[in-house]
Amino acid sequence: MSPGKERDEAIVEEAEEAAAAEAAEIGGEAPKDSDDPAEQPLVEAGEGESEGFELAERQLVDNASHGDEHRFPDRDAPPAEEPETAERGEADQTIPADG
Repeated sequence: MSPGKERDEAIVEEAEEAAAAEAAEIGGEAPKDSDDPAEQPLVEAGEGESEGFELAERQLVDNASHGDEHRFPDRDAPPAEEPETAERGEADQTIPADG
């Protein structure tokens, strides 16, 4: 490998590491639900509770109270729906047939 190519590889690797470090900080620090790492997946899944409503309710309360100032409700919101493409007429009019 030529010296120029090695230098380019080093620059690329450095940029990748910087980007990974920056991406890791997005959203801030998320609080742990459990001190035991083996229990964390169970807590996240709701531990057999009815679809995890208790955990979701706890997250809603935390979001509403701005507890850690790093998470916001729109992060937990479902994705936006696609715009509707149907043509609509007035209530007392019909849409004319294509012809």
